[in-house]
Amino acid sequence: MTTLPKCPSCSSEYTYEDGALYVCPECGNEWPQAAADAAPEESVVRDAFGNQLQDGDSVTVIKDLKIKGSSLVVKVGTKVRNIRLVDGDHDIDCKIDGIGAMQLKSEYVKKA
Repeated sequence: MTTLPKCPSCSSEYTYEDGALYVCPECGNEWPQAAADAAPEESVVRDAFGNQLQDGDSVTVIKDLKIKGSSLVVKVGTKVRNIRLVDGDHDIDCKIDGIGAMQLKSEYVKKA
C-alpha cells in the first residue's frame, strides 16, 4: 500500500488520487502528482531578523508573549536555550525557565 502525501495547503491526511492529480477533500486543493513525487525541500526557519535557526540554538524573545489560558507572560529579553525546530505554525519547541515546555513562533525571537 502506498502512502499518499499530505495536502500542501491544509496538511490534511485524507488526500486521494484522481487521474494525474492528488485531491484534498477538506480544502478542495488539487496538485499534480509529479510535483508531490519530487524530493521534499528542506524548510529553513529564520528568526525575526532573517538569521537561520538550527536545533540546539539559543534565542531571545523580542516581544512580550501572553500565554493562552494562563496569566503568565514571557517577557522581552527572556533567553531560551537548546531550541528544537518542528513543522507547523509554531516552529520552535522549547522549555522556558519558570513556565515550562511550550512552542514559539520564530517571528518573535532573535538568535542569541
